[in-house]
Amino acid sequence: MADVAAKAGVSRALVSIIFRGRPGASQETRERVLRVADEIGYHPDSAARLLARGRSRTLGVMFTVHQTFHSDLIAGIYPEAERLGYDVLLSAATHGRGEAKAVEALLSHRCEAVILLGSGAEAAYFDELARRAVTVSVSRRTPQAHVDFVHSAEGKGVRQAMDYLVELGHRRIVHIDGGRGPGSAERRRAYRAAMRRHGLEAEVRVIPGEHTEESGIDTGRLLLAERDRGLPLPTAVLAGNDRCAWGLLMTLTRAGVDVPGDLSVVGYDDSHLSHLMPIGLTTVRQDAVLMAEHAVRFAVERLEHEGAEPREAVLDPKLVVRGTSGPPPGGSA
Repeated sequence: MADVAAKAGVSRALVSIIFRGRPGASQETRERVLRVADEIGYHPDSAARLLARGRSRTLGVMFTVHQTFHSDLIAGIYPEAERLGYDVLLSAATHGRGEAKAVEALLSHRCEAVILLGSGAEAAYFDELARRAVTVSVSRRTPQAHVDFVHSAEGKGVRQAMDYLVELGHRRIVHIDGGRGPGSAERRRAYRAAMRRHGLEAEVRVIPGEHTEESGIDTGRLLLAERDRGLPLPTAVLAGNDRCAWGLLMTLTRAGVDVPGDLSVVGYDDSHLSHLMPIGLTTVRQDAVLMAEHAVRFAVERLEHEGAEPREAVLDPKLVVRGTSGPPPGGSA
């Protein structure tokens, strides 16, 4: 600032006023100072200025690299954070870099709050983290943990999908479990409950899996092997999430299975790739933008209102019907 002041012929204090956007300088002087700053390549260090005041105004976001739905959430986090005057710092969890390490990186960069996307952590970790920074968990709810939660009504979404499949005439409906993935337990319970409600308890089948393409591929191979032994294919599969559904679709279609003529497939998430495939995926839509906005607002409100208690937002999902679902072979019941 001293260099800018000397070259522009003004005081250092006036340069500071201009860069802080405060009144006290004429328009002509303001333009001259900004022009000089541009010429010599000076830019105010907003991070240093905030740290001097004891604030970073930065939200840290922990996400998983290969989860496409996390990309949709991040796309919604940035504009809402910027609207509220906060920066965003990302840190990824990968196969060789666990969640805890990703979160520690965010805290070491002085993030004031941490937003966890699809965390697999237990309540004890959430509570420990909450003592160090404002914490928001998106997609995963852990009762009793002292953090904010944002998630969809998993049971309602599964009920919509199951009611739709049963109305089409499906009876042999299989569910690929999401393992320990966020929302998996709720989706599994809702599937079982829906099958019982429709009088299909004898047809209940949950295949162990994960929220990955590999899980769908493995399930596809299992179903094809059973078909080769003379067992009938299910008429519909409710996958744990979209990635699992894609893996299943890839395996079945390569083997000549007609989707949805022979078998219908339904996913969960409605991530941005769901409608870009050669055949659009029928799936349960979670509103990523709305979830992201709630997460950012929860974090900011607790940062700016000391003593505010954590909150929970439960958002309604919606079934989106595309090309991978239809009546079972032989038509509707």
